[in-house]
Amino acid sequence: MTTPSRAASDAEILRRSRLDAAAFGELFDRHAAAVHRFLVRRIDRRAADDLLSEVFLHALEARARVRPHESGSALPWLYGIARNVIRSHLRSRDRPGLAAEDEHVDWDAVDDRLDAGILARDLRHALSTLTGIEREVLLLVSWEQLTITEAAAALGISTTAARSRLHRARARATAALAAMPNATHPQETS
Repeated sequence: MTTPSRAASDAEILRRSRLDAAAFGELFDRHAAAVHRFLVRRIDRRAADDLLSEVFLHALEARARVRPHESGSALPWLYGIARNVIRSHLRSRDRPGLAAEDEHVDWDAVDDRLDAGILARDLRHALSTLTGIEREVLLLVSWEQLTITEAAAALGISTTAARSRLHRARARATAALAAMPNATHPQETS
């Protein structure tokens, strides 16, 4: 009787891929959809489709240098690479008149994510009151479902700094929503 084999952890795949680049394909198969969603939420879908391969190409090139996150997941590392790829992509575009801080947020994706147009407007306003790093940590924890330590790793900051920024982001976003005239908030509806 054979025992079922357990799935290799991301850390094990990364170690194996240092000697066998083909093993890295398992990480792509496992995480490409999540990384693509991460990209689409920040830039338009067509650019996300193009940049997905760039993220994994950079990851493949850096696989020998990466130290896996304590959670065993490669997602924080891949999200960090994706953020850098997005930044590089946005810098390479010639789009005068856009604020650099807000360029990486695809507001249409934010709108699609919400049930009602009024909530989308309110959320857009609340997110615009946050600094870039506050917005990123909030989105990584809320949308990407990373733990605070994984979000910190993706952003290249300490867990303490990420926790502080997340707390500040939630407080500032809540205050911005509460201050909106005629805003409809889920907790106020009956």
